Amino acid sequence: MNLKKEILTALKVFLGFTLILGVAYPLLITTIAQLAMPHKANGSILEQNGKIIGSTLIGQNFDKPEYFNSRPSSVDYNAQASGGSNLAPTSQKLANRVSFDVKKIQKENNLQKNNSVPADAVLTSASGLDPHISIENALLQLPRVAKERKLSELKIKKLINKNTDSDFIGIWGQSGVNVLKLNTELDKVSGK
Repeated sequence: MNLKKEILTALKVFLGFTLILGVAYPLLITTIAQLAMPHKANGSILEQNGKIIGSTLIGQNFDKPEYFNSRPSSVDYNAQASGGSNLAPTSQKLANRVSFDVKKIQKENNLQKNNSVPADAVLTSASGLDPHISIENALLQLPRVAKERKLSELKIKKLINKNTDSDFIGIWGQSGVNVLKLNTELDKVSGK
């Protein structure tokens, strides 16, 4: 009889915690998030002309010369396959890819062979989906984009500053330029 009582108590506790932690708590947090910050709670989705063009939280590929390029992605910008390449710094495969990417970036942006390239222009992030590039990376691409768009560098630099997310409370991380937001702003300015 004691066993029946213990099983019944365990089932009551299980059902109680399931209702509290599995139903009530998620509903409460979802309600608070929807009221306090609906855009963020729904994935920071960006729309243009009524069409979803992406999330400001997930990097995507921009390969046309009139756009700022995102960081390289080891998962081809596939949000379902988030992850790094797991290639070691001593990997010849990584060295070859980085060397190729440096030359490609130098060529695309009319740089001399001795010009350095920011690390985030050739190295993937741990997730392969980082939506930001460094300010240095954006400034490196600025002349190319300005030339392709036939816009002044000063105007585009203002857009870079507008779409730069600061580090977390001035302590952690680095400021970064959100590439999707920046390219969307450029399209608006250019009338695309």
